[in-house]
Amino acid sequence: MHNFEEKKPNGESKFIRVLSILAAVMAVAMYVAYIDQIQKTWGDATGPWLQPFVAGINCSLWVAYGFLKKDRDYPIVFANLPGIVLGFLAAYSAAF
Repeated sequence: MHNFEEKKPNGESKFIRVLSILAAVMAVAMYVAYIDQIQKTWGDATGPWLQPFVAGINCSLWVAYGFLKKDRDYPIVFANLPGIVLGFLAAYSAAF
């Protein structure tokens, strides 16, 4: 039987590693979901812009945090990069 709490040399458990990968994948999926809103509001239609705008700011802060901390946290960076582009694009397409 495999021990899910088995520690890696850096002290990280297998559970935490799997959790971080799953969280990163779900974060990307959440921001990719903005593509539907962007398509619906591109052109003449407008829609709610505040939530995707705030999501873009949030993702910008998380990317800065993950990249600027001493031990860079690349899962946080890569999980939030799509949110910057897609969040601000969704806000722009909804507002204009």
